[in-house]
Amino acid sequence: MQYNNFMANHNEVGKLGEKYAQEFLINNDYKISECNWRWGKGEIDIIAIKNDVLVFIEVKTRSKNTFGNPEDTISEKKKNLMYELATEYMYQSAYASEFRFDVIAIVLEPYIKVDHFMDAFFPSW
Repeated sequence: MQYNNFMANHNEVGKLGEKYAQEFLINNDYKISECNWRWGKGEIDIIAIKNDVLVFIEVKTRSKNTFGNPEDTISEKKKNLMYELATEYMYQSAYASEFRFDVIAIVLEPYIKVDHFMDAFFPSW
């Protein structure tokens, strides 16, 4: 994977990160069910399945990690929103088995680095 920064804007960096995350997941035997699944005012970046576990994945991408790691930017509010969205997704798809929340953190420079944090969080109530 190669990344060339031509002053990429925030949205372009995010889309590129999601592309790298999808590639990473496919290469690690995940079956991607949904990308950018929306309901109400929220979105789940990737929904995938591996070993009969439904995985809700938040992708965080930064051009550089000068100001910290991308995975550290997920707020409690975002975690709780993901839980609400996941609940709705499972209701709509009649899914009633094991699930988890993962984070894929991507830094693009000086080289592309992908970190996968499995079972990264469970929202508080």
